[in-house]
Amino acid sequence: MKRSFCLLLILIHVFLTLNAQKSPFEKNGESTATYEELIDFYQLLDKKHAQMKIFEYGPTDIGKVLSLIVLSRDQIFDPIEARKQNKCILLINNGIHPGEPEGIDASMMLVRDLLESNSIPKNVLIGIIPIYNIDGMLNRGLSRVNQNGPESYGFRGNYQNLDLNRDFIKSDSKNSKAFQRIFNAWKPEVFIDNHASNGADYQYVMTLISTQKDKLNSTLSDYLKSRMLPDLYSRMKASNFDMSPYVNSIKETPDAGITGFLETARYSTGYAALHNSIGFMPETHMLKPYPQRVDGIYKFMEHMIELVGRDANLIIKNKQIADADVSEQSFFPLQWTLDDRNFSLFRFKGYEARQKISEVSGLPRLFYDRNIPYEKDIRVFDNYLPSKAIKKPLAYIIPQSWQRVIDLMELNGVEMKRLAKDSEVELEVYYIEDYKTVGKPFEGHYLHSQVKLRTEYQKVKYHAGDFMVFTDQVRNRYIVETLEPQGVDSFFAWNFFDSVLGQKEHFSDYVFEDEAALILKKDPEMRARLEDEKKKNSALVQSPNQQLDWIYRNSKHYEKTHLRYPVGRLVRPAKIELN
Repeated sequence: MKRSFCLLLILIHVFLTLNAQKSPFEKNGESTATYEELIDFYQLLDKKHAQMKIFEYGPTDIGKVLSLIVLSRDQIFDPIEARKQNKCILLINNGIHPGEPEGIDASMMLVRDLLESNSIPKNVLIGIIPIYNIDGMLNRGLSRVNQNGPESYGFRGNYQNLDLNRDFIKSDSKNSKAFQRIFNAWKPEVFIDNHASNGADYQYVMTLISTQKDKLNSTLSDYLKSRMLPDLYSRMKASNFDMSPYVNSIKETPDAGITGFLETARYSTGYAALHNSIGFMPETHMLKPYPQRVDGIYKFMEHMIELVGRDANLIIKNKQIADADVSEQSFFPLQWTLDDRNFSLFRFKGYEARQKISEVSGLPRLFYDRNIPYEKDIRVFDNYLPSKAIKKPLAYIIPQSWQRVIDLMELNGVEMKRLAKDSEVELEVYYIEDYKTVGKPFEGHYLHSQVKLRTEYQKVKYHAGDFMVFTDQVRNRYIVETLEPQGVDSFFAWNFFDSVLGQKEHFSDYVFEDEAALILKKDPEMRARLEDEKKKNSALVQSPNQQLDWIYRNSKHYEKTHLRYPVGRLVRPAKIELN
């Protein structure tokens, strides 16, 4: 009887497989779906299966909506109701770089297989963005010159030629805003963003970036390190997809060691970490055959769904603890440095790196000899130390004029109150003393770094309708890391506040001469300070204009708002009437 039942199950599986809806990849093995084929595929599944629902968010830069496929075993398709039912939410993103389409094709097959085998875990709600960078997917060609298939694929940039995996804080694209609506509506505990990588050659089809453990909340990090990652690596190995940490080589080849990837908030998994979501970026190796890469991503997602289903209650509890911790957390790291003294050993499967004469240049060139595979221990430097941290204020006050900042705060679920009337508030303000700016634009911006600040305690006039952001909430990491100017991916770093860096008023030197002389005559203390400054600065002695400028900057005429960061820090309780 048992044997007959097993045979029946096998026959049913064969029947379903033979009659299953086929993706373009399955029909060819070297093709990836076009945008039209992708949407048609999911719409057909949606008509057949009650356990699936398609949501639309958007628009994107190219005008099309961003689709979200939601799978629910008991047909609960509301995030609030899913929370009440204690469902763990897993969000999967595909095609942020459409030239890396493995996740697009693997997800099509995975969704179909989960539906047709009725194997969606009861305690997991699965959300899948079938294609994020629709713009790039429609721009089809062969732009990744070294990639081993498929036959044709999308382009890395979107319609604005933005790399969307650098756009999660600045949000220049409509795609990013649509994604953030999805993320903050569904609030996933676990997030996957599917990719493919290039670089060194090695034996692995699959490498993995997980949220950098030292900048993740400790409760989440402990679970990730001790349970989730070991099980994931073990399961992938059992599926014949042995994995390596992402190969971010210290030198030209991985033999000398690799470093953990520090995914700051501009990246998808770095953005997820701001919301206490554990993020994964599986990276297939672009030199491996395309069918292997698709299969590797499929297996990865399959195992992740199983692990999330197994540990759903624990994962939910861990995020609740992390959210509570962040609400009460006082100090927040803003910058990180690699700890180059501590490392672990990883048994790495690589290929011998050798030199030969280039047929192009006639000079020595690197190549990896696949005839000489090796296994050896390499060093993995995966520890990061906070190099800059800040104590949060009680609240930030954001003038309503900075609407772009306000919009992004609202988009990310930040709770804000508005001043009921014009108020003079005593609080901390920053002055930008110095900063460095890149010489060439990066993703449409001239990024600032190495920001030096001067802090003053001032009375500042704010107006009815300005925004008060208290720092006793779940979104504290997003609030602090974007509003503190020294944050790596702060709004200041991304040029949101550049207008305060320009002086609006100045003096006319020949007219100001008499006024400056009068100022010094009336203020002996200022004259003494000027003389002290001249002793320290010989250039000041030789420049009449610099001396006039010094007097102007230290006088009542100089604009207080020049170089003053417009977001104030309330560090002491104050009576402020709020709506």
